[in-house]
Amino acid sequence: MKRPPWRGVTVTLCILAALLALSACATRGAASAEEYYSLGMAYFEMGKYPEAEKWLNRARTINKTRIASEYNLGRIAFETGRYTEALEHFERILKRDPQNITALKAAAYSCIKTGALDDAALYYDRVLALAPESADDGYNYALVLYAMERYDTLAEVLSRYSYALEENKDLLLLYARSQKATGKVEAVDTYAKWLANNNDAKVRVEYGQVLEGQEQYAKALTEYKTVLESLQKESADPKWSDVQYAIARLLLTADPNNADGVTRLKEAVDAGFADTEALNTLLADSRLKPAGKTAVQEALAAIAAAAPPAEEAPPAGEAPPPAGAAAPGQ
Repeated sequence: MKRPPWRGVTVTLCILAALLALSACATRGAASAEEYYSLGMAYFEMGKYPEAEKWLNRARTINKTRIASEYNLGRIAFETGRYTEALEHFERILKRDPQNITALKAAAYSCIKTGALDDAALYYDRVLALAPESADDGYNYALVLYAMERYDTLAEVLSRYSYALEENKDLLLLYARSQKATGKVEAVDTYAKWLANNNDAKVRVEYGQVLEGQEQYAKALTEYKTVLESLQKESADPKWSDVQYAIARLLLTADPNNADGVTRLKEAVDAGFADTEALNTLLADSRLKPAGKTAVQEALAAIAAAAPPAEEAPPAGEAPPPAGAAAPGQ
């Protein structure tokens, strides 16, 4: 996600040079609103947030510097992890100026940090209504929608930025994933376009899954095998065992007479594959031949046998001994 809109502000030499003079004026009560604000911002740029808040709160009481001071007090709250307080500052600005795009973006960031994704989405709705051409804001909004699993809305938002999809690989990949999540056949072409200029094993597995879902089995198998050849058995993301299972599943269902599917399934389980939910789903697939069903049942049995034994529950009415205490009879 793009950084908050205030990132990258630099300290100007003129403010730092005038800091002592401004402080002296403020102490004597002769400082103007602009001088209070300048003092606050100088301390902000030096990372001295308590001092910055002191002077910005003074500047906030004066109309001329109220909104700028409120915004920068929100920045300080955000930078110091006080996200709810930051949101309150940005919302005060929006009550006075509902179309303040900078404050809308900052409010959206604050909502993301507090986990209020519904509210973040509403703020991004308002941002894009005011600046519909902003691909960066569209991307940030899309990330929020993706986290909320609102894939249909996500795909619709990203479709507005077709010009940016050609240039922004992150935008393009998010678009492909939204199409995959909603079962769009166009996902095949979008993933292919991304992989034409980028290489990532996890994304290639996703592409294989899309191809498999569209019954393009030969292409899917090629993608899975390409990934498997690039992985070590101890790889973490994607796992070698998961990719080997994907190949086994495809062969057992799309080419059930191919004995390689049974072999690969056993190798996947031996390498640590233990997703019993996936195996039970596969077991219910009507395309499995008897040999495939037997292989899946054996895989489930092997996983069960390798699982650590469950701890025995105490007899009914008997509570377990407290931690550190000797068991009865000891």
